Order: sequence, then C-alpha cells, then structure tokens
Amino acid sequence: MATIITTNPDPHYNRLEEAKKLDETKTGVKGLVDSGITIIPRIFHNPPQNQPIRIFKAQNPKLSLPIVDLSGHRSMVVDQIHHAASTFGFFQIMNHGIPKSSMDHMLSSIKSFHELPETTKMQYYSRDTSHGVTYFTNFDLYKCKEANWRDSLEVHLGPTPLEREYVPEVCREALVEWDGRVVKLGEELMGMLCEGLGVEKERLKKMSFFDKRNMSGHYYPYCPQPELTMGLKWHTDPVVLTVLLVNEVTGLQVKHCEDWIDVEPVPGGLIVNIGDMLQMISNDEYKSVEHRVLANPNRKPRVSVPVFFTSSMIEDSYEPLLELVSSEKPAVYQKFTISDFMNKFYSEELQGKSVMNTYKHSNI
Repeated sequence: MATIITTNPDPHYNRLEEAKKLDETKTGVKGLVDSGITIIPRIFHNPPQNQPIRIFKAQNPKLSLPIVDLSGHRSMVVDQIHHAASTFGFFQIMNHGIPKSSMDHMLSSIKSFHELPETTKMQYYSRDTSHGVTYFTNFDLYKCKEANWRDSLEVHLGPTPLEREYVPEVCREALVEWDGRVVKLGEELMGMLCEGLGVEKERLKKMSFFDKRNMSGHYYPYCPQPELTMGLKWHTDPVVLTVLLVNEVTGLQVKHCEDWIDVEPVPGGLIVNIGDMLQMISNDEYKSVEHRVLANPNRKPRVSVPVFFTSSMIEDSYEPLLELVSSEKPAVYQKFTISDFMNKFYSEELQGKSVMNTYKHSNI
C-alpha cells in the first residue's frame, strides 16, 4: 500500500496566487507534464484523509456495471435499463447504433486538440463561455480546495446553434457528427427510461429534457504523483442524463452502496448515467450516484467525452412526476428551476450531492 504523504501547514502559502499562476500559463495540466515536472504543485494535493492511495482500488472487484444490449427485445431492454438506473445509476450499452469508427474519430480528435502545440492551443484558453466553446483547466479552479489533474474543452451544442467557427478545426468535423448521433441516442434512451417508470414515452421529450446539450472533451495526462491527487473528485452530474464515450485507459469509478466500482470500458460500448434532475423528477426511482476519476499513472492519456442532457427551459418549475407520487410514496423533492439548481452547483466546488439534497422536503 502506498504511503499517505502529508504536508505541514505553511502560513506563507497563497492558494489564490498559485491558481492564478496556473491559469495564466494557458497550458493547463498538460503544460505542467510537458515541462517535465516530477513533483506536482501543492494546489493539486488532497488532504491526507482524501488522498487516493491508488486507492481507491475498488473495494469489491467482483462488482461491475450492468451491460445492456440495445438490440434485444424492447420490453427486455426497458426492464434492464430500469433495473440498472434504479440500482447502480450507471450502465454500459452495446449495439447502440453509433459506428465504432465514429467513436474512434471523436476520441482521436479530442486527443489531437489537447496535444496541439502550446502556442496554437493557448488561443482557445478562456473562462468566457459567451461563444459556447472554451478550453481550460478546472472550471472551479478558483473555488475548489484542491484542483483536479485534467484539462477540458467545453462546447455548448444546443439549443442555440453551435458557432462552428469557434470550434477548433482539429475536432470540428468529428464534434458536429458526434452531436448528430448522440442526440438521437439520447432521445431513444430517455424514451426507454420513461417506459421503465410507467409514464408516456415522450414525457421527458415534452419537458425539453434533451434539447440542451453540453459536451466536454476531457484529457487526463500522466500524473507523476497520482497518490496525492485526483483526476476528478467525487460528484454527481447536475443534469438529466449523461452519455459518456471513453478510450481504453481506465480510471473512472462509480460508488455503489459503500463500494467503489472500477469501470472497465466495453469495446464499442458507451457509458450512461442518471443525473440529479432525473433522480428528482423520478421521485428517487432512478439514482444519480457519486463517481470520480483517479489521477492517471499511465503514460498514455485518458480521454473522455461526456454529453450532458438537460432542459433549455431553465426558468420553468420542475418537481417529481405526479404519476410517481402517492400517499405511500410522497414527493421527496420540492419544486426547483434549472437556473436556481445550476447557480447553486457552480457556487460550490465540485464534490458530493449537496445541491440535490437542498431541495429535499424537510420531513424526508
């Protein structure tokens, strides 16, 4: 077992200054790796009680995520998805209709962007989201206690039409193609999730729960001290549904009961997980569960491309579906708006389920 490394409090350490220094390089975590560092900056250090210790190697290696073959009989597929969504909150899907060539193209394009020459890539570095395309390290860099060992390209895909000229050319074609394919898949998945709840197939679609889409192209480079930091701290997704494409480098872990499950990507498969908002409107039937990514100890980078689905009707009020509320199972959550939910989410550092819990009725 690796030794937990502690650091003595330093009254002269200025975290904000270190965050600004990292941000102003405009080269992110990969820039640190390319510089040849062997000791990671203090801003990435987790406190001793949270250090991963290679860690969090999953406590129960016999557990694995459910795998659903979408080519099966629809009623059977609906049952399998319902079971996975209400127990694990995560599942992998096969035979989903997206060619492996398209998946490989998307992954290689995101990898190519993050491995562009620094002088080329720096022009995209920004925390300004007004054009719908941004490249940065750690969206919560100035709020979090410890930074994550990853960089990200973020693209808003809808409902406002994508301004293609702002998308880096190296991944523009692949990104537009991927959006077209994944939106069809997302609609199909939401239909089956509705059927599993016993509500109208089009219910989530009518609530505009797939027209707003954000895509991330995450890059987790080699970390020389993975025992000290995380690729991404534990959290839940503040959306309706996430469809995730990953390369073969592992690191994603999902919490199930008190165990952390190592996710072994199925070749040709995609990973799907329930978001906070779907747990809330399903009245806790479906589960949005904590997940995290370990810092990458491999020389080969981990690349992931999640697409997050939510509603564009950010000022509308949402609550548990009336069909799922009864005297035996009263509403768990109060009404909420997406704008209020997201404002709370972005006001805190990325960790845990605190936002969803703020909407629970006090007697629950």
